[in-house]
Parts: sequence; structure tokens; C-alpha cells
Amino acid sequence: MPSLKDLRDRITSVKSTRKITSAMKMVAASKLKRAQSQAEASQPYARHMGDMLERLVSNITISDSTPALLRGTGSDQTHLLVVITSDRGLCGGFNAFITREVRKKAKELMAQGKEIKFLCVGRKGRDALKREFGSKILGFFEGPGKKGLSFSDAHRIGEDVLLRFEAGEFDVCHVFYNVFKSVIAQIPTAQQLIPFAAAEDADADTTESTDSNAAKAVYEFEPSEDGILHSLLPQNVSVQIFRSMLDSAAGEQAARMTAMDNATRNAGDRIAELTLNYNRARQAYITKELIEIISGAEAV
Repeated sequence: MPSLKDLRDRITSVKSTRKITSAMKMVAASKLKRAQSQAEASQPYARHMGDMLERLVSNITISDSTPALLRGTGSDQTHLLVVITSDRGLCGGFNAFITREVRKKAKELMAQGKEIKFLCVGRKGRDALKREFGSKILGFFEGPGKKGLSFSDAHRIGEDVLLRFEAGEFDVCHVFYNVFKSVIAQIPTAQQLIPFAAAEDADADTTESTDSNAAKAVYEFEPSEDGILHSLLPQNVSVQIFRSMLDSAAGEQAARMTAMDNATRNAGDRIAELTLNYNRARQAYITKELIEIISGAEAV
């Protein structure tokens, strides 16, 4: 049984840990508000760009003159998986959930005889994947949780993806990230970037009836559809990556706040348990001393 000193030291240690987790929870809560605002602000632009590209694609016939970012390479043998995670831990299963989905997708592709490659955004994703797919990781970028995330960060990643596509390093590209739904819900999601494919929108069912007439409307584009596609398709890659990074940044702070709140509560429960054990041990020690004193007095 631990001594009274050991129990006091453990109580002090757990109290110190509770102070740290409580402080981390408040810091994450303050960062979450700004990250959530940025993520929500990016949604309309990215969604409308996707809608515009869908309308353009529906008005053209894919041919050899169509941009490669739309028609693809004619093969789907090599897949590039862009994995967006955080640089830091202490955020519950935030990183584990996304890397699990990436592993699942990678194993499915390998079972089909496909070649896979990875581009990691965030240290946690790289560290988790390099144990199993170290030789297949092409590059690494800093994660989205840093202060002052801007479009230039996503554009740099998008340019790297485009250069690799032009060099023929892959045929299909997917980005994996956590969609921020609420403080307690971050959903692992995969979106195809190259060749262009319409992103699945969770709110599509609610807006389908109101937008059906607009989707079927006939548009005249100036300049030509091909000219607009050559300009928008490369930009769309960076825009979708930027939206993914903002979603991931908000999800990271939400997951960290929830994890630190749970850790703080667990520390409080542990302190109560240790305090109870300390009081019982102290009471037993005092009782033992009294018995020894009384026994000695009676013996005299």
C-alpha cells in the first residue's frame, strides 16, 4: 500500500496535470472561434466554384483538347493521396480517424493492383504513415494548425500537386481531411481533386429542388468554355485544398478542446479517488498509533 507521502505526491501531480489540461482547453476554445469562422467563410466560394465547373463541364464534350485536369490521363493506375492532419497531438482521435481512412483506401487500391503515393500535410499523418508506407511518401508540408493560415499555404501545396501531375507522377488525386461539423463531430472525408469530380455536398438534398431549374438553365460563357476551364481548374485545386485545411484546422481545435475537457474531468475524478485513499490511509495510521500508545500504557 502506498505511503502517505506517496499519495500526497500523486495528488499534487494530478492537480498540476489538471491545471495544464484546463489551460489547454481554454486556449483551444479561443482558437476554435476564429478557425470556425474562417472555415465557414471559405465554404460558399469553394462550393460556388465547384458549381461553376459543373456547369462548364455539362456544356462541353470531352476531347483531346480538353484540359488534362478534367479528362485525366486516360489511366487510373497511380493514385496520389493528399493527407491533411495536424502537427500536434493531444486532440483525441482526430488524427487517428483520418489515417485509418487513408490506410483503408490505400489497401483497397493496392488490392486492385494500383500504385499509391502520399503527400502529407501535417506531422502526425506523416509519422503514422511512414511506418507502413515510408517509401511511398513523396513530400511533407506543415499542417493547418499553425497561426495565420492563408491561401498562399494551400496554393503552395496545390502548385506541388499540379507539377507532379504534369510530370506524370500520378493519374488520380484524392485529398483526405476531417470535415468540421460541430465541436464533438469531425467527419473523415475524401474528395477527388484530379481529374475534376463534383464534390459531394451534405446539404445537396435540401437545395436540390430549389436549384434544379438553375442547374438546367442554358448559359453562354465568355470567353469559351475551354478557356475558362484552363483558368479555373488549376485554381480549383488550390481552393479545395485551402477549404480542406481550414476545415481540418477548425476540427483540430474542436477535438483538442473536447479531449482536454475530458482529461480535466478525469483528473478531477482521480484527485477525488486519491484523496479518499489518502484520508483512509491517514485514519488507519492514526488508529494504529493510538492502539500502540494504549497498549504500551496498559503494559506499564
